[in-house]
Amino acid sequence: MNYKMDYNNIFFKINTSLNKIKDHGKVASYIPELNNIDPNKFGVHLTTLNNEHYSIGDSNEKFSIQSIAKVLALTLAYKMKGEKLWKRIDVEPSGTSFNSLVQLEYNHGIPRNPLINAGAIVICDILISNLENPKKDFLEFIRELSGNKTLNFSSKTAESEKITGFTNMALVNLMKSFNNIKNDIDVVMDFYFNLCSIEMTCKELSRTFLFLTNDGIDPITNNKILSESKSKRINAIMLLCGFYDEAGEFAFKVGLPGKSGVGGGIVAIHPNKYSIAVWSPRLNKKGNSQKGMNFLEKFTTKTQSSIF
Repeated sequence: MNYKMDYNNIFFKINTSLNKIKDHGKVASYIPELNNIDPNKFGVHLTTLNNEHYSIGDSNEKFSIQSIAKVLALTLAYKMKGEKLWKRIDVEPSGTSFNSLVQLEYNHGIPRNPLINAGAIVICDILISNLENPKKDFLEFIRELSGNKTLNFSSKTAESEKITGFTNMALVNLMKSFNNIKNDIDVVMDFYFNLCSIEMTCKELSRTFLFLTNDGIDPITNNKILSESKSKRINAIMLLCGFYDEAGEFAFKVGLPGKSGVGGGIVAIHPNKYSIAVWSPRLNKKGNSQKGMNFLEKFTTKTQSSIF
């Protein structure tokens, strides 16, 4: 694939075709703050490995990245703990909803993977045990990856999640009963809710994930974020687990490692080529952006850029 491909024109044509199809998705109204988002927002930004940029729509408007941040938390925890990490979390696709209690109980408090809610909560617990100032240190890590020193948590979104996070509280309590949570539950969940509240633009999100296109090395700063081996494994986890119980569908139709969030964002990477972020708040029944999924399917088909 030629990097000089006219991505902007491809974006425009795909968006035009998708606008002819009614989007039946719904915003994540169970989080009150997300229910206030204009459901018709849509943005795309692609950043190539050699720092070329292509975009369409609302790509410079900030949105709540939600579960996409779980990949970044995993990156930091994996960087710090190495293979010891997998003693507390598995790496298998969940096959159930992102907040399943049944599966967690069946597996004796060990989450199926680090990208479902239970897995990300364990990652938060690990970071709290290993960082001097967890929220501040994690935020600094994200700012370094994004190249934006002003990125921040959204206190409104974090509080909105906290007051409705009953299932997440059930998950952490269940894991605590199996001794897979080591720190105070309230401290762990405060970190988790803040992690999910981070706001980025499509452009920032695309830039942030570039290191996973380049064997763990940030191609802009040349900083080594992860080893090549660890980067490969995180990409594998995204491909297998990045879309909850729709991961197989995304791999089948889009063919890229990626991660979604209930704020309507999706980030996907093509190793050695590009990172692309899409934002459209209407979600399908699985909790993934309806238009975002459709857009990326058409995009990888049109550009012949699936990894398969």
